[in-house]
Amino acid sequence: MSMREFAVAKPRPLPVIILVDTSGSMSIDGKIDALNLALTNMLRSFGEESHLNAVIQVSIIAFGGDSASMVLPLTQADKISSMQDLVASGTTPMGSALKMVREMLENKELIPSRAYKPTLVLVSDGYPNDQWEKPFEELQRSERARKAVRMAMAIGNDADKTMLKSFINDPETPVFEAHNAKDISRFFRVVSMSVSTRSRSTTPNQINKIDFSETASDDDIDLSDFD
Repeated sequence: MSMREFAVAKPRPLPVIILVDTSGSMSIDGKIDALNLALTNMLRSFGEESHLNAVIQVSIIAFGGDSASMVLPLTQADKISSMQDLVASGTTPMGSALKMVREMLENKELIPSRAYKPTLVLVSDGYPNDQWEKPFEELQRSERARKAVRMAMAIGNDADKTMLKSFINDPETPVFEAHNAKDISRFFRVVSMSVSTRSRSTTPNQINKIDFSETASDDDIDLSDFD
């Protein structure tokens, strides 16, 4: 028997890419603070997962100001020691974020063919105000984007829920609507649970229905209304 037959199968990557609105309106009512806390908790949760069938990798793209920026390059979750706090300013250049995520998905050196279906998460509290339509159409046509698990959260009543709904590729998955910090925390707990469950599964590419009824702890969370 060869040594190769004794080799333990190497866990496959499970990428998670978060696109977050950091426009100036996110500075109102503590939205950006709630988002920073929720993302920090999500990263901590992912970092505590053991490597079974999948290794969770995370990237965070922020869109605010004049263009999108890569806040966290795609990194193995248990190698992330801390996250740079997001700062809210400027407009909502969602189009550049959509272009950036498509380029990431189609880069087979960054996300190899052996990787499990990525999870894409889009979070916004307003309307995109750059030339976002073409980047969005190109993302929708991307084979890898079509296969990804896609979730979206609308923060407050001013978010473009129609656009966010069209980002989601499962008709049974609703746009999650956040009206306070507790809601933001709850959303990212569901994201964490969904990804962590897949990473432990023997079939990580099999996607279960996403349930947003999971509640979050109110500890240390400001519940002021965003509307």
